[in-house]
Amino acid sequence: MGFAKNQQISYGKNENVVLTNSNLGFQIKTLNYPPHGGLFASIGQNSTTNICPSNSEESNGFKVPYMDLYLKYVNSIVGGEEEEKSEAEANKKKKKGLKLKIKVGNPSLRRLISGAVAGAVSRTAVAPLETIRTHLMVGSSGHSASDVFHDIMKTDGWNGLFRGNFINVIRVAPSKAIELFIYDSVNKKLTPKAGEQPKIPISPSFIAGACAGVTSTILTYPLELVKTRLTIQRGVYNGIVDAFVKIIREEGPGELYRGLGPSVIGVIPYAASNYFAYDTLRKAYRKFFKQEKIGNIETLLIGSLAGAISSSATFPLEVARKHMQAGAVSNREVYKNVLHALASIVEKEGVQGLYRGLGPSCLKLVPAAGISFMCYEACKRVLVEDGDEA
Repeated sequence: MGFAKNQQISYGKNENVVLTNSNLGFQIKTLNYPPHGGLFASIGQNSTTNICPSNSEESNGFKVPYMDLYLKYVNSIVGGEEEEKSEAEANKKKKKGLKLKIKVGNPSLRRLISGAVAGAVSRTAVAPLETIRTHLMVGSSGHSASDVFHDIMKTDGWNGLFRGNFINVIRVAPSKAIELFIYDSVNKKLTPKAGEQPKIPISPSFIAGACAGVTSTILTYPLELVKTRLTIQRGVYNGIVDAFVKIIREEGPGELYRGLGPSVIGVIPYAASNYFAYDTLRKAYRKFFKQEKIGNIETLLIGSLAGAISSSATFPLEVARKHMQAGAVSNREVYKNVLHALASIVEKEGVQGLYRGLGPSCLKLVPAAGISFMCYEACKRVLVEDGDEA
C-alpha cells in the first residue's frame, strides 16, 4: 500500500496529533497535547516538527500502524528523565530536613519568647540536680549527694526530685526571658560596627551580661525565695499562693527579698563572666573553624563550658544566698547580711563549707547553661520575621 501525496494522518481518536505526508515526507503537528508530559507536549502549542522535508500541504487523513507504541516509547524516555530529576530534587529536600518557621514580627518579642522557652526546658532537664544541690547547700538531708538522693527517694520518691520544679519553671522562664533579652539588646547596642571605634574599654558582652543578670534577679527574686522554701520545707506550704500568703503574713513582705543582696552581688560576676565566656568562645570557634554558623551541639558545649567557668568562680556567694533564703527554718541562724553569712559558714564548717554542693551544682549548672543557650539560639532560628530565613 503506497502513501498518496498530501495525505494527512490522524493518531487514533486524538485529533491533537496530526502527521502530514508530502512527497513521502512527514510533518508532525501537535495541538494542545494532553498535559501528561512527553516529547510532543514539550514542543509547544500549535507547533510543527519536521521528520522529513515536506511541502506542508494538507490532504485527507489516515492512521499510522504502531503509532501508539512509538509515542509510549518517546514518553518513556523523556518522561523518565523528568521523573528522575523530580526524584533527585525531592531527595535533596529530604536531606535538608524540615525547617519549622514561626513568623513573629516584633524582634523584642522573639527574644522574650526564645528566652522563656530556653529557661523552661533547661531547668526542667536538670530539676533533680537542682533539688539535690539545694539540700546540700543548707544541709537539710545529708552531707553528700548520695545521702540526699537516698533520703529524698525514701521520703518522697521520684516526685521529690522535682519538688518545686513548677514554680522553678514559672520563675526561670520570665527570668531567662528578661535576662537574654537585656543581654542581646545591650550587647547589640554597645558592640561597634565594622570600622567603628569601641564605645567602651570593657567587653560589651561583659557589661551586657551584668546588666541582664541584675535586672532579671531583682524582678523575679520573690519567686526564687518561694521556690527554695517549697523545696526544703516539706508539708509546710500547699503551693505557690499559700507560700506567698504565709510568708507575708507570718514574716512580713520584706521576707520575700531576704538574701537579695548576696544574690545581686553574686549574679553580677556570674552573669558577666558567663556571657563574656560564652561570647568569647563563640568568636574563637568561628575564627578557628572559619565558619559563621554554629550548630546546636557546638552551642551546647560552648554554653556548658561558659557555665562551668562562671559557676565555679561565684559559688561561695551562692551558698550564702541559699542560707539567707532558708531563714529561720528548723531553728537556723538568721544572717544579717552576706558578710555575716559567709563568716558564720566559715566559722562553723570551714572554708570547705563555702563550696558544699559544688559538684552537684556544676553537674546542674553546666548542662543547664548549655541547654539554655542551645534552646535560645534554636528558638531564634524558628521565630523569624516575614520572609526571614535566619
